[in-house]
Amino acid sequence: MSKVPITLHGAELLREELKRLKYVERPAVIAAIAEARSHGDLSENAEYDAAKERQSFVEGRIQEVEGKLGNAQIIDPRALDADGRVVFGATVELEDIDGEQTVTYQIVGDDEADLKKGKISLNSPVARALIGKFSGDVAEVQTPGGRREYEILDVRYE
Repeated sequence: MSKVPITLHGAELLREELKRLKYVERPAVIAAIAEARSHGDLSENAEYDAAKERQSFVEGRIQEVEGKLGNAQIIDPRALDADGRVVFGATVELEDIDGEQTVTYQIVGDDEADLKKGKISLNSPVARALIGKFSGDVAEVQTPGGRREYEILDVRYE
């Protein structure tokens, strides 16, 4: 299976989530199951059913996060030496040529993408149009609203 790129920060967030799931959520679910069992008949015990369902979710998420971390190619944007080229992990300041609006995005993996935080997926149309370009270049992006052009004002590795 091929490696999936993730930033150093994104990998740290996944590790924190895994730690929380294993050492906080899992013991809490086990305690809830034990408490529900103490109430007697399990066939009509809604608390027991809810706790078992929660346990299933937690265990599934643990496996998912472990799989993501096992498949991750962790990239530290600060350690990149891309000579000003837009690459995975780069933070790019763009100006919409038509609207003259300035936006800043960091190109990250699919799991880290959050437009509200200025993080766009490597697989998004904007990121694909930017990869390989330099500051001063113009990138054309086909969006659902039509073709847009962005001028790259700055490329940083933070």
